Amino acid sequence: MPAKDDTIQRSSQGLTVITTHVNADFDAFASMLAAQKLYPGALAIFPGSQEKNLRDFFVKSMVYLYNIVKIKDIDLNAISRLVLVDTRQASRIGKLADIVNRPGLEIHIYDHHPPMPDDLSGSVEITRMTGATVTILTKILRDKKIPITAEEATIMALGLYEDTGSFTFSSTTEDDYLAASYLLSNGANLNVVSDIITREMTPEQVSLLNDMIEGVTHHTVNGVDVAVTTVSCDTYIGDFAFLVHKLKDMQNLDVIFALASMENRVYMVARSRLPEVDAGEITMAFGGGGHPSAASATIRGQTVIQVEEKLFAVLNQLINPKRSARDLASTPAIHVEPDVTLKEANELLTRYNVNVLAVLESDNLLGIISRQVIEKGLHHKLEHVPVREYMTTEIDTVSPDAPLSEIQEKIIGNKQRLLPVVEKGRVAGVITRTDLLNVLVSEPARIPEFVVNSKDRRPHVRERNVTKFLTERLPKEIIELLRAVGKVADSLKFNAYAVGGFVRDIFLYQENLDIDVVIEGNGIEFARALTVSLDGRVRAHEKFGTAVVILPDGRKIDVATARLEYYKSPGALPTVETGSIKLDLYRRDFTINTLAIKLNPRGFGTLIDFFGAQKDLKQKVIRVLHNLSFVEDPTRVFRAVRFEQRFGFKIGKLASALIENAVRMDFFRELSGRRLFSELRLILEEDKPVMALRRLNEYKLLKVIHPKIVYNSAMEALLHSVDKVLTWYHLLFLEEPCKQWMVYLLALMKSFDQDVARALCDRLELTQQYRKILINEKTKAEDRLGWMASQRNLKNSELYRKLRSFHPETLLYIMASATHKPVKRAVSNYITRLRSIKTLLSGIDLKEMGFEPGPVYREILTSILDARLNGEVKTRVEEVEFVRKSWEVVD
Repeated sequence: MPAKDDTIQRSSQGLTVITTHVNADFDAFASMLAAQKLYPGALAIFPGSQEKNLRDFFVKSMVYLYNIVKIKDIDLNAISRLVLVDTRQASRIGKLADIVNRPGLEIHIYDHHPPMPDDLSGSVEITRMTGATVTILTKILRDKKIPITAEEATIMALGLYEDTGSFTFSSTTEDDYLAASYLLSNGANLNVVSDIITREMTPEQVSLLNDMIEGVTHHTVNGVDVAVTTVSCDTYIGDFAFLVHKLKDMQNLDVIFALASMENRVYMVARSRLPEVDAGEITMAFGGGGHPSAASATIRGQTVIQVEEKLFAVLNQLINPKRSARDLASTPAIHVEPDVTLKEANELLTRYNVNVLAVLESDNLLGIISRQVIEKGLHHKLEHVPVREYMTTEIDTVSPDAPLSEIQEKIIGNKQRLLPVVEKGRVAGVITRTDLLNVLVSEPARIPEFVVNSKDRRPHVRERNVTKFLTERLPKEIIELLRAVGKVADSLKFNAYAVGGFVRDIFLYQENLDIDVVIEGNGIEFARALTVSLDGRVRAHEKFGTAVVILPDGRKIDVATARLEYYKSPGALPTVETGSIKLDLYRRDFTINTLAIKLNPRGFGTLIDFFGAQKDLKQKVIRVLHNLSFVEDPTRVFRAVRFEQRFGFKIGKLASALIENAVRMDFFRELSGRRLFSELRLILEEDKPVMALRRLNEYKLLKVIHPKIVYNSAMEALLHSVDKVLTWYHLLFLEEPCKQWMVYLLALMKSFDQDVARALCDRLELTQQYRKILINEKTKAEDRLGWMASQRNLKNSELYRKLRSFHPETLLYIMASATHKPVKRAVSNYITRLRSIKTLLSGIDLKEMGFEPGPVYREILTSILDARLNGEVKTRVEEVEFVRKSWEVVD
């Protein structure tokens, strides 16, 4: 039994709980086990997931003998003492973070990680810089002479060997060797340790490691070579850290950052052999942590692209020499006194070209006030009100020695536009968001690195030349056309790129010769020059910087100036500004549409992949570029479904969750009817739209089109019937075209009365031509359908009169809706035969036969047509005889 002191006594007020960080590794688990020896009767809780091999080991070992419980089985209010091992950060202990600030809670900490600004404080803190936390706890057990079994020693040795890399990591200390010696003397089985640490890889892990190897890119960041690799898979594959360690050893990498998008999270594992790169500090920026040599983080709610972009910004920041608030601060602080009016403050903002002012009184900080607040006040005619009435008083400050990580947390984490630097109670200077961003991107820019002009920076673009592949996939004349585009761009000193679906479909082996070109430069100037070169003509759209070049043979090339788009509100049309190829690609809907091929003679055929499009095409997954994608443009939701079904892809889990969020938040309410109709029409014009409609229903997107649309088994059967009818119609090769989308839309509207149908047409802003079919003809068609089903021995002439006013789309809707085969046959007979039947006699013939012109002509010709339809007459002679028998000439 352990000695009784404050450290190891069991709480008399409630539960003692031992926990560690999420994604617990063997050191975390071993430390929890060791802590249970110090806190008899304590419960051990994993706050989140563990590595898969840890779970396997869990089953194989003696773990069931210890008090390990699930967090859902614990009343958090009953916990009076929380023991943290291998972490001291609230952000890494899951739901247990909810209680760390509760009054009266004891917190005991055992950790070997370097201190961080957001570390928790405990009434007991035992922290040392060792290779593993279990080293610290082993020494305590040894000093207190608390016995351990051979099984316990083996588990603890496993944690020690894993976290020190079998004593090869630079973080290994003398204490780690001493701990290993003690554990071996207590029966630790190194055969078990070796078997688990040198475990065989599964086929899934081998495939993932291969993807990691293929995806490694090298970047020089402030003189340091940094290797980065990214992988994506929809299912979770365990032991990612183990695979990263293998990759590091295989390629002898000094610094490696590996990102894996699995399920709905991005896992980051970092390894560093260099003192210039502190892996633990870098992963802290992502909510993770660890040692300078080994660290990890789990990121939720972001795509791997976003995480990778942020990683490069963080690397540029943290591999630089340390900077403090004193280095960043602007002095003296531009400020106003609290009784200055909003009008006067606004003039000061304009004079100094700043966006935020500090509010000082005798050098003492009272608050800050932003341009946005001032302008709103002026809009509401409050120009004479003093700034003290509207200044923000709840603000953070820093000391002159505050590190960059603290500055970043307070400005970005707390969304504070201006950070005062306070020394001895007085404002010594201020740091703005621009000041911070300039440091993060290591150059004076107002936007993060991932939207810096591609001509100046390409920190982690994936490039390869695909000219040979292009010649295999594209006709010779298209290759020549692309080269001509590049030569014209070169003559203007512009960069030209083939982009969009044209490039995507080359790699999907889909036929698509609709060429889209993006120009880094003036797209309209380029289009006019290309028109002269190719003897074509051009249609330009100055507002959007776009043009269409029409070649002599009728082919078209869409040209756009590389641009950046932003949205003033959800569903609004974008505001367009000039940008670079990377900016242009970043504004696109999905990663699979972000490939570009350079067309300039120097570098022709170079495939540029900023956002992992090749990987997503290979994995057949639809991913967004950033989390606000569907907020900015809700129509992308419909495109996601369309591409998923067209290509047989799968919408990624994060994208799927974002679609559900867009529906839940109703971002579609501001979407214009024309844009909504355009996306719906494109879906209904796909080869097989039924599966896409089913997916729209799963996401509740059909209700966005109209809440009265009901998708059930009967509706799906009708839609499949439409599919069969349309296939049949297309095989007839008739001259009269049919709007496929309209037949499907009529089917979706089957249960609508005229008022609901009219409301849908209003929502979609449909033309009068379409309204006539969807409202009036649909109602008549359903009446005719009921009438036809009730008839027996229906004459062709009667059928003809009932159906002749309908458009082909309505006729096919009737045919698809019919549940009786005789009705289907009747409509088929009308479309294929009856509809084209005409009389051979005309009004001229009737006049020659002696009939006086007048209404009688219509009666006679109608009766002749009825006779032809019913098979009573077939030739011209028979028509003449029919008239003479049925009608008398009036003299």
